[in-house]
Amino acid sequence: MGRRPIVGGNWKCNPAEISKLDGLVANINACDTSGCDVYVCPSPLHVGLVYNKFTNGACVAPQNCNFKGCGAYTGEMAVDQMVDMGMKWCLIGHSERRGEFGLPTPVESSELLATKCKYILEKGMKCIYAIGEPLPIREKGIDAVLAYCVEQLTPFKDILDPETVVLAYEPVWSIGTGVTATPEQAQETHAAIRKWISENVSPKCAEGIRIQYGGSANAKNAPELSACADVDGFLVGGASLKPEFDVDVSAKS
Repeated sequence: MGRRPIVGGNWKCNPAEISKLDGLVANINACDTSGCDVYVCPSPLHVGLVYNKFTNGACVAPQNCNFKGCGAYTGEMAVDQMVDMGMKWCLIGHSERRGEFGLPTPVESSELLATKCKYILEKGMKCIYAIGEPLPIREKGIDAVLAYCVEQLTPFKDILDPETVVLAYEPVWSIGTGVTATPEQAQETHAAIRKWISENVSPKCAEGIRIQYGGSANAKNAPELSACADVDGFLVGGASLKPEFDVDVSAKS
């Protein structure tokens, strides 16, 4: 049996109006999820409005969490709360949480993210862990890209499990720019990551773990990217707010 494809829609800090949520939910509900796992990452303010609105098996995955649970943690979201609401997935490590694009927010280290992941798994949820490299690293070639990604993967070595963790590879230089990695670049990078996992975790883990592509995926480039042997789906940003998202899903199902 091959790896089951998985596609996520990251709404980031969108939309501005709650009146648009019904349309976005309807778009997801129109997707055929029979051959593909689907999750949606609404903005934190909107999670509570849509978490139980999906009728086709699509799951809500909050965009972040803390690692202490409920208590005096102002501004945080606890996995305990997510579990109580019936959620099964949580996204962590997105480049926009790691200080990319010059956002004046604290950078989340891979060590911190591994702590968050352990907490997610301990509570019975699953984790989507985003990794990736900026343009100056990409320009140095695949060896530099792999080394950069390995730094982000190393704290996760002991908790990488195909049953509970999905990797989302983000070429940071392509997010929101409209520039997409070529299918050859995506396949080369995914294959290199999988090879490292095989050699440093286990061949079984490497064979089973799903690696999504997350750099400006859209309806136009999804078919070619989905044909890559080591691309197991997409983490879609802006395109997930458009009707074409159902095309992105079908391309990998």
